Amino acid sequence: MASAQKIVDVLKKQNITHAIGVPDNGSARIYELLREEHNIEVITVTREGEAFAIAAGLYIGGKKPVIIIQNTGFLESGDAFRGTVFNMQIPVVVFIGYRGYHNRDAEGKWVDSVATFLEPTLKAWNLPYQMLETDEDIGHIDWAFEKTTETSLPAAVLLIGHAT
Repeated sequence: MASAQKIVDVLKKQNITHAIGVPDNGSARIYELLREEHNIEVITVTREGEAFAIAAGLYIGGKKPVIIIQNTGFLESGDAFRGTVFNMQIPVVVFIGYRGYHNRDAEGKWVDSVATFLEPTLKAWNLPYQMLETDEDIGHIDWAFEKTTETSLPAAVLLIGHAT
């Protein structure tokens, strides 16, 4: 499992101003630590699609937001993703909790169907991503920020498991 503190340290180094989303079991510790940061405002939303619109508005207003949501909410918010951060070319990093990644049956097939849909959907929607499972993967956060700068489009970091 990745360290929530190390994730937050990278976000601080990247000078983010806002973290927007819906906390879940995997991201709860990240949100707790972000709320302690005086230079980062945490905005919780009722639906994940709202996070994309808020992030777009903040970016247009000169801020540097990130989005933190779970894969189920990401899939539900496809049109909001398309209509805001993708079509508007908003270079935002989206952290997506990969619910179901480790839940497989004896044959290796995913038990939770959301795990089967996430990566094919990311590829279909042209959202580049890297996986973050352990502290050895922390550099993937910087990769995502570099990718957004390079392309003026969003990039994702898939959070595997619960950040501790």
